[in-house]
Amino acid sequence: MMDEEKTLERATSLALRYLSYRPRSEFEVMGRLRRRYNEQVAESVIEWLKEQGLVDDRAFAIAWSQSRASHRPRSAALIRRELLEKGVAKEMAQATVDTLDDEESAYNAGLLRANSLADADYTTFRRRLWGYLQRRGFSQSIVRRTVGRLWEERGGAGD
Repeated sequence: MMDEEKTLERATSLALRYLSYRPRSEFEVMGRLRRRYNEQVAESVIEWLKEQGLVDDRAFAIAWSQSRASHRPRSAALIRRELLEKGVAKEMAQATVDTLDDEESAYNAGLLRANSLADADYTTFRRRLWGYLQRRGFSQSIVRRTVGRLWEERGGAGD
């Protein structure tokens, strides 16, 4: 009996430490616990964390997408894929990214990058910004509009 309590206590401590760095999905915490503990212990800890409100996939998905939107802008499709990789249910991931605006996200991401291209000619500006935005998952049409808008805003004369 004492060993079980100690094991549960250690597993809970591990999970709490893991959660202290950033919010995590249930899938992530479960994976971390399964590395060291059996299924029963891992499930007990997850259940307790859920009761305490420390593991909540819906809150995690919202926090993840908001963080991405404000600090490291990406397309809704890429954020959705990240959420799925983190074990968030498909419907929950989709519902979370449905509120995101790819045009705005692309503009915000592009704005940060465009500042570093202040001395670039149009061809260099377009090529670098285009690649940057595509790597963040934005569609061709959104990338085209964003590159054009940012070039115009900086006083560019076009192609």
